[in-house]
Amino acid sequence: MRFNALVVAIGIAFMPVPASAQDTCGLPNGSSQEWPTATPESVGLASTTLCAMLQWLNSAKENNVHAMLVVRHGKLVFEHYLSGSDEAWGRPLGTIAFGPGVRHDERSVTKGVVALLLGIAIDRGLVKSIDEPVLSFFPEYADLRTPEKDRITLRHLVTMSAGLEWHELDIPYASAANSENRMEAAPDPYRFALEQPVVAPPGDVWEYNSGATELVGAVLRKAVGKQIDDFASELLFGPLSITDVEWPRNAHGNVIAAGSLRLRPRDLAKIGQLVLQRGNWGGTQVISASWIEAATTPQINGLGTDFYGYFFWLGRSLVDRREIRWSAAVGLGAQRIFVVPELDLVVVMNAGLYKSPTQGLVPLKALNQYVLKAASRQPR
Repeated sequence: MRFNALVVAIGIAFMPVPASAQDTCGLPNGSSQEWPTATPESVGLASTTLCAMLQWLNSAKENNVHAMLVVRHGKLVFEHYLSGSDEAWGRPLGTIAFGPGVRHDERSVTKGVVALLLGIAIDRGLVKSIDEPVLSFFPEYADLRTPEKDRITLRHLVTMSAGLEWHELDIPYASAANSENRMEAAPDPYRFALEQPVVAPPGDVWEYNSGATELVGAVLRKAVGKQIDDFASELLFGPLSITDVEWPRNAHGNVIAAGSLRLRPRDLAKIGQLVLQRGNWGGTQVISASWIEAATTPQINGLGTDFYGYFFWLGRSLVDRREIRWSAAVGLGAQRIFVVPELDLVVVMNAGLYKSPTQGLVPLKALNQYVLKAASRQPR
């Protein structure tokens, strides 16, 4: 996920925000086939607080926020785009004028999508269970089998607790010694991920490991008999009418499962809404409710005070002395999907803070100081 990219000073050019966008305080411009829209007050949100968020987004140019969306009760009530510098999988793109039709790098938010695809595969019997041994899917790596590695299951991969030695957060990404870099440069990235020594019993210790997601992607490809982008188009993106998708492949021709998906922000919000609705979309159960519940339930202690589910981060906020729990798909650069079930709320952010130490703070400020307060201070 490249949390530990080097801290550098970045000069960012922003285009002015049209006065009409400022005047409407982020109110979406009419309904569309993608999303029904509503005013904040009609869904119990304080528009004055959302207006304050828009002013903050426009004035804090150093945050390089590109898109901010708020969905409540299934209706899009806040949508705001800015222009700023961006990149695609590390390749600079220059200054981009973002809008509803512009795709954005989602980085490790991709991992959350992969977790949903695994749930679909298990629901359909294409993968027997989450407790299947990982090496059972890789007979070509029989030489790597040990009693310790035979105990690693898919559950351990999706909870980042396989127990394999991995250095992704503790070594700068610019270093060739970073485990993700080493995996990407390896002749066989899946063998590289599996040949790492076991340093903890599977299930005991959380360690951020993009190799785990790549292995899940490889398992899915083997189990479903197609690339995971094709599988997603058929059984995940298709039911949600998500058609404008870019999912790059690695040098070996396989989809990069750990962090390269590019989607439009409105489509990212659909993923969040699907999770909020426990896998149901328009009356169709796309993913079983039991899988969504497990994926967004604490499975292990994660980084800091956050818990971790199945590639989803689980946190809490305190707003006006009220504790509010949420789950999130998290990507480098401040890419976020926040899902807040008790408030029937989805919040999406895209930004270009790929090398900034503030990338973890900016999404939380938007969530805690503005969106959740907008819900807290409006009579429900």
